[in-house]
Amino acid sequence: QVQLAESGGGLVQPGGSLRLSCEASISGFSFYAMGWFRQAPGKQRELVARINQESTTNYVDSVKGRFTISRDNDKNTVYLQMNSLKAEDTAVYYCNIWGTEVWGQGTLVTVSS
Repeated sequence: QVQLAESGGGLVQPGGSLRLSCEASISGFSFYAMGWFRQAPGKQRELVARINQESTTNYVDSVKGRFTISRDNDKNTVYLQMNSLKAEDTAVYYCNIWGTEVWGQGTLVTVSS
């Protein structure tokens, strides 16, 4: 059974940084595009960043220049480096195998002073 396990969330002050990790238990990880999504309280889940098989990346405008998605195919892991965090980044962050309904359990990121 394919599983995704996110980690790295927590409480951070505005302007701080966090790195999220998502390890996938799937063979052929390098053949899949991966995405990071987030869902804030009372809001719909939204795409934050995507990385394809060639490591080409895309970001939602609100995180461009602050967040970086990357992948390590040897470790079956995708990362989300988040810098200059803002209160509006507070959400549960999920990783996803692109184009599937395979989701992790989510990791909570809270940006607050």
